[in-house]
Amino acid sequence: MNRLSGKVAVITGAAVGLGRATAIRMAEEGASVAVLDIRDAEGRALVAELETRGLPAAYWRCDVASESEVQSVMREAALHFGRIDILVNNAGVAGVDKPTHEISEAEWDWVQAINVKGVFFCTKHVIAPMRLAGGGAIINLSSIYGLVGGADVPPYHASKGAVRLMTKTDALIYAPDRIRVNSIHPGFIWTPMVESHLSARGDPEAGRKAVDALHPLGHVGEPDDIAWGAVYLASDEAKFVTGAELVIDGGYTAR
Repeated sequence: MNRLSGKVAVITGAAVGLGRATAIRMAEEGASVAVLDIRDAEGRALVAELETRGLPAAYWRCDVASESEVQSVMREAALHFGRIDILVNNAGVAGVDKPTHEISEAEWDWVQAINVKGVFFCTKHVIAPMRLAGGGAIINLSSIYGLVGGADVPPYHASKGAVRLMTKTDALIYAPDRIRVNSIHPGFIWTPMVESHLSARGDPEAGRKAVDALHPLGHVGEPDDIAWGAVYLASDEAKFVTGAELVIDGGYTAR
């Protein structure tokens, strides 16, 4: 219940899916949570739910592809809560599912702006408050497709590979500041993003069964599977862990 007591967590894309689950679990473990998203209704509803339970939280609208918005929100969150100890770079999009030669520049750039530049901007502007706090933990959501290839959604896969290497680079740069940087690599997790991806291909229930079969454990994951991994990496239990890849994929990449 107190694994993150006294810490302040900033979570992007926190209104739904993995971000929502992470916000709830971190709040339950004692963290004050800054919920960042562009889904205002869902973000505010989550904050209201947490506050009803006596868990401190606040919502900020933030498009992570906008450096000015990120800079402003990081400053406001640090002022509101008094510090920032944890950043979860969770916001992301899947993008178009086309072969590389059919993808437009705009379609490619949209995914990179959110999935890659968003991680860059948030990391860039959280370093100062983390230094003031005496250290911190940055958790970047990559993917199994930051580790292995797949014959679909090329912009997404490229972005998640970038996040994996950004994580290792920043882990080395900021280790002297006691800022740990790690990546999580989920397999297929049943979230609105995955459901939408499967729906675009036809029957989502048939798609789910097919995706279940891709994992040696026989099923897709749940958002809490990732949320608990993020709690661990944010906690002092992981004080000797940086530059690491936490793979939570039901065995997908073990083959």
